[in-house]
Amino acid sequence: MSGNKDEILSRRSVLTGLGLATAGMAVTTAAANESESGFTPARYDQDAWMGELPGKHRVFMDSSSPKGGAVALLYANNIMNAHASAYDGQDSDYALIVCLRHYSTVLAFDDSVWKKYGEGIHEIVNFPDPETGEAPTVNLVSTIAREGVPNGGNTIEASAARGIQLAVCDNAATVISQGLSSMGFGAAEDIYADFKASAVPNSRFVSAGVMAATRAQEYGYTFMFDD
Repeated sequence: MSGNKDEILSRRSVLTGLGLATAGMAVTTAAANESESGFTPARYDQDAWMGELPGKHRVFMDSSSPKGGAVALLYANNIMNAHASAYDGQDSDYALIVCLRHYSTVLAFDDSVWKKYGEGIHEIVNFPDPETGEAPTVNLVSTIAREGVPNGGNTIEASAARGIQLAVCDNAATVISQGLSSMGFGAAEDIYADFKASAVPNSRFVSAGVMAATRAQEYGYTFMFDD
C-alpha cells in the first residue's frame, strides 16, 4: 500500500483539496477587550466548555502537523513547569488546550488506530517512527516517552494527568478517513468510527480546529502556534 513518492504527494494534494488546507501562520492578536471595544462575541453551546475549564490563566496551543502537535505538548508542559518553578504555581492554575487539527489530528488516536491504519496515516501525514524510519504502529506521543520524538517525553497520558485538554478537529478526522478509504483501508465511515472510538484521554472533538482556535480567543485564551 505504500506506493511511490509521486503517488504519496498526489494523495496529499487530494486531501488538501478536500478541505485540509490551512494558513501557515500564527495568529498574534487576541480578541479585543470587551470593555474597551464595546464588542461582545456571540456565545454557542458547542464552545461553552472553553469557558467552563477552571484556571487563573488560559492558553490555547495550536498545531497542524504531527511534529507541531508533539512540540505543542512540550510547550504546554513547559508553561506549567515554569509556572511552578518561577511563580510557585500549580497545574490547576491553568486552563490549557492543545489543538490537534489538520495533520496533527492523527495524534488524538490511540495505538489501535495506528496498528490498523499506521501505514496509510504515515503516507498522508509523513510522521515516521524515528527508531525505524518506517510507518508507526503505535501513537508515538501517547503513553511512552520515545527518543527522537519532539515532545520531549511529554506524553498525552502525562499531559492529561496535569489537566491539559485536547481539541481534536472533526473535519480533519473525516477527510483523513476518506483518504484512507481511497487507499484501500475500508469504508470511510468505518474508519471514522474507529477514530472516534479510539480518542485519547482528555480529548474532545470540535467541528473544526480552526474554529476552536478562533473561538478560544473570544474566551480570553492566549494563542500559540507550532506548525
